[in-house]
Amino acid sequence: MRTKRPGWGTYALLALFAAVSLFPLVWTAVAASRTSTRLAATPPPFRFGRNLPRNLEIAWTDARLGEALANTALVAGAVAAGTVLFSTLAGFAFARLRFRFRGTLLLVVAGTMLIPPQLGVVPLYLLIARLRWTDELQAVILPSLVSAFGVFFMLQHLTRALPYEVLEAARMDGAGTVRTVWHVVLPAARPAMAVLGMLSFVAAWNDFFWPVLALTQTGNPTVQVALTGLGRGSVPDQSVVMAGALLGTLPLLLVLALFGRHIVGGVMRGAVKG
Repeated sequence: MRTKRPGWGTYALLALFAAVSLFPLVWTAVAASRTSTRLAATPPPFRFGRNLPRNLEIAWTDARLGEALANTALVAGAVAAGTVLFSTLAGFAFARLRFRFRGTLLLVVAGTMLIPPQLGVVPLYLLIARLRWTDELQAVILPSLVSAFGVFFMLQHLTRALPYEVLEAARMDGAGTVRTVWHVVLPAARPAMAVLGMLSFVAAWNDFFWPVLALTQTGNPTVQVALTGLGRGSVPDQSVVMAGALLGTLPLLLVLALFGRHIVGGVMRGAVKG
């Protein structure tokens, strides 16, 4: 069977989408290489300037980005790992196990996605204050280890990728629940786990609302919290703010460059039925 090669129109459309997607990142780099005065001029600059090293150094020092990047990597990594683990186990339970109140529990999980996160901020803050976790990283990590979206994501994937016949064959071979999960469920869930892990890592890295309440710059700031210090003052230097935003984005681009191919490959393998 011959496959039709894409024409020039397809490549032009993909190039347009890529240019639109990359424009905010390129503009951030351009703004970080200029001065605040030049950014306020009309028309704004669209070429790189010579102040990028200076602005990066100021942002790195003033916002304590070295410590903030380390904290954010720890938070995002822990949240991604916990979300993948608990969502996979819960998704498998809802997809292939039969137990009492299964439908009710599934509705409860679905209901949590309908509640705005802002409604739970006050009781959650009172809880971490009582536990004396204010300004501690566990205050950001632990509330984010379980994701209703992640549970439904893994539920949908395992419903398609894990037939009942495979589980019955594992039970007939004498495999218990733990062995079945390790040797059957996790290999079948690997493509979706990779995607969910990446989405959870990016979401935790970019999270601002809860970390800015639970953490401060005098404690253990994440990148998003640390960057708020660059915008303070009567006349904040926007070029330095852009430089800090660029530094906070580079680790995500590095992660995507290192693992993006493996994630896409895993998704393609999971989509092909053999």
